[in-house]
Amino acid sequence: MPVYFAPEGAAMAGYDPVSYFQGDVPVQGRPEISVTWKGAEWHFASLENRALFEANPRAFAPQFGGYCSYAMAQGILKGTDPGAWQVVDGRLYLTFSPEIERKWREDQLEYIHQAEGNWPEILYRE
Repeated sequence: MPVYFAPEGAAMAGYDPVSYFQGDVPVQGRPEISVTWKGAEWHFASLENRALFEANPRAFAPQFGGYCSYAMAQGILKGTDPGAWQVVDGRLYLTFSPEIERKWREDQLEYIHQAEGNWPEILYRE
């Protein structure tokens, strides 16, 4: 399995990972402002955001390879909806859907702990 979930060829379905840390709504990136990192193409809304990402990609890339954080806690590898997300302690977590995001928020710290126990080994089990 690829380290970063990249539906249709772009990580995070083409959303700008930096934008999740800049406001209440993530922004779709532009393919012409992109960079390849860890085998995935990352799109950005601006050159400034691309430069921020290039300076420290781990600060902006989603945890658990952009796969669903809730599913990861269950030991399952599942895709995500870039509109179902949360930043916890300065880290970006994506989930499968808004419904799963609500479930995730009920006990997010425990789910993070469980997911950390499954990552990245789960990539090699599926």
